[in-house]
Amino acid sequence: MRVDGLTFSIAAHSAWAPGLATAEEWAAWAQAPTRIGTGADPAVAAMPPMLRRRAGFLGKMALEVAYRCLDGRTDIPAVFCSRHGEVSRAVDLLGELARGEPMSPTGFGLAVHNASAGLFSIARTDRANHMALSAGTATVEHGVVEACGLLADGASMVLLVAYDCALPPALAHFEDCDEQPHAWAWLVTAPGHDAISLACDGSDGDAASSTQPGGLDVLRFQLSGAPRLVRHSGPQRWTWTRNG
Repeated sequence: MRVDGLTFSIAAHSAWAPGLATAEEWAAWAQAPTRIGTGADPAVAAMPPMLRRRAGFLGKMALEVAYRCLDGRTDIPAVFCSRHGEVSRAVDLLGELARGEPMSPTGFGLAVHNASAGLFSIARTDRANHMALSAGTATVEHGVVEACGLLADGASMVLLVAYDCALPPALAHFEDCDEQPHAWAWLVTAPGHDAISLACDGSDGDAASSTQPGGLDVLRFQLSGAPRLVRHSGPQRWTWTRNG
């Protein structure tokens, strides 16, 4: 895969993780990152309680930042991207099957990859296009590709939501980085002030990979004002460049 010069701007952004809820806390983290642990769920106060109760911890993080970033805007297409998605719910469902128990229909409906995007759309009665994707260690980058594709197709702005958690204990040995709970959202627009470019080409085979999840690597690049970030994902090298 090769991507040449996708360029965009960020009109609004938000982020949430346990212990990191305000812009000031995230700015301090971007300058000196510390490991993010566990904690209480985000409030997601903007969502009706009956729907909010259906979301798990991962979904609530995604919903919190999506509501904050849109700030009441409607009819905006959205791209929800998560490498692992609701894998904890999927493991619970597999456990039910292994024990010969009937699988929970509600649990199944909330384990699919677009569960958070669907809850967000239902709660806001918003019929704008939304999609959910996973693309391994390059999930965030592919989310940007989709968002820029929607801009090229005529959208004036696109909501991009990136969110992930650590894998459940049954799958923890598959982790290839220091997974930490986090969620952030960008309101992506055509390039203007402080634009960011993303390109992809062949990767150096022996390039070192980051110990941070991709979502946190990219978020730190955005918040810190760093001029450049290079991330490797298998045979691909993704280069983020700040043009402002």
